[in-house]
Amino acid sequence: MKKYLGKRILLSILSLIIVVGTVMLLVFTVINRNVIFQMDDTWNKKSNNDRIYYEYTMYSKYGYLDFTDYSNFLKNKYEPLYGSEYTKNADYKADKAAIQDENTYLENASVQEFIAQNEEKGFKATYVAPARAKSGKVKTGGNAYLLAVHEKSVFTRLWDYFTHLITLETTRDVTDPALTERYIRLEKDPYSGFYALVGSGTTHKYLLYVDGRFPFIHQNFLHLNIGTSYTRYRGQEITDVIHRPVGDQVKLKSQYPAKLGTDEYTETAIDFHSLTYNYNPRTASEEKQFPDQYTNYSYNYGGLSMIENSFVMGLIATLIAYLLGLPLGILMSRYKDGLFDKLGNAYIIFIMAVPPLAYIFLFASAGTSLLHLPYKFANAQVKITAYVLPIISMALPSIGGLMKWMRRYMIDQMNSDYVKFARAEGLSEREIYRKHISPNAMIYLVHGIPANILGCLVGAIVTERVYSVPGVGNLLTTALAGHDNGIIVACTLFYTTLSLISVILGDLLLAKKDPRISLTTSKGGGR
Repeated sequence: MKKYLGKRILLSILSLIIVVGTVMLLVFTVINRNVIFQMDDTWNKKSNNDRIYYEYTMYSKYGYLDFTDYSNFLKNKYEPLYGSEYTKNADYKADKAAIQDENTYLENASVQEFIAQNEEKGFKATYVAPARAKSGKVKTGGNAYLLAVHEKSVFTRLWDYFTHLITLETTRDVTDPALTERYIRLEKDPYSGFYALVGSGTTHKYLLYVDGRFPFIHQNFLHLNIGTSYTRYRGQEITDVIHRPVGDQVKLKSQYPAKLGTDEYTETAIDFHSLTYNYNPRTASEEKQFPDQYTNYSYNYGGLSMIENSFVMGLIATLIAYLLGLPLGILMSRYKDGLFDKLGNAYIIFIMAVPPLAYIFLFASAGTSLLHLPYKFANAQVKITAYVLPIISMALPSIGGLMKWMRRYMIDQMNSDYVKFARAEGLSEREIYRKHISPNAMIYLVHGIPANILGCLVGAIVTERVYSVPGVGNLLTTALAGHDNGIIVACTLFYTTLSLISVILGDLLLAKKDPRISLTTSKGGGR
């Protein structure tokens, strides 16, 4: 068993790397990188060389390349010498203006130093000449730029992605030299009444804490860096996007950290467990509210997150499917070719033949007109009613699939020799079905149970789009339409990982259920 698991895990990791690497190759190399600006309003507002510089900035954010520009080089060169007033220095002004003459800029000593310094690092100097009108005057946004660019290979990008996939917060995360007290320790949490793991020098103040939101125990010290969205969610971490509740802000009666122990309370939506370090000096109001530099925060929101919405609906739909599909499949096999079997087969043929979009709209129309259920998720006055139609729409095709396969496997088992022997021993048909046929028929279905449960985390693309469900089902499709490379790669990693885990769990469950299957390498072989 251990050898099997070890081999399976190693092969799964290798498969994951290959799949993610292939997607990165397609996204970052095969597809023209300019597509990322199709929905970028900022890009449309810029012109000439300013647009080119903005493109390089975004290419760097998206992970296509690394680059530095001449202006930053000059800042690093002159600021240590002349302080914050370095921009008024005559030498700085002369060096900055040098690149505006495309004929003589290479004669400037600072330009030569910039090019030589970056070429040693493997960067290539790229000069963007001034964009001039026929009169010789520089156009709007046409000033010259001098850049040093290093294109990333797929292998470098893949290495960086997986080596930074998981990070841990330490007391050295904050680089502010003014912070002298650094620690990680247990303290009484005034916001929950329980103990919390609190840090100083870490990015977050609260590293491990308890609150009233499921799953009740939360952490900020381990981060899964699956990617950043720059097109759809404008610089937000994808883990934050799918885990942040999608409801309205929720205000609670609470105290600012500096007011703890006093009788001064305030109605606020601030989540004080989300405090992170702020490098900027505290304002006068912040000094009254916070005792230290941990002043950045996010807010409390109501409702479920995107991944919670998808998982809750998917899990309920899966439970309904198994609770109805398996018994109905058993009844169809017991009364084979009877009226119940014919009705069941008619439903199976309907649910398989009709396109999903068609029957989803059919069920939606019936549910809204007959049961007066909300059609769109946002229109529900009682939020729980908004889940009814999406859950039914997801459960009905799964019920049909389970009915079909359970019926087939039951009929296969009915013709087996052990069933004939059971009848010869005088067992009733009910006992034969309950003790022998049903358990053996289930062997063929248990392998898919982990995939069905873990698949709930992926969401249902068509169903969520029709009912406007704020879930993760739309995440990949909207990312593909908007060329959001970070989300595309993150979804690939997420979906592939779930698939690999479900296969391993399915094998373990099958080996547990079927005594004929062994995952060991003892005599007689294994699976």
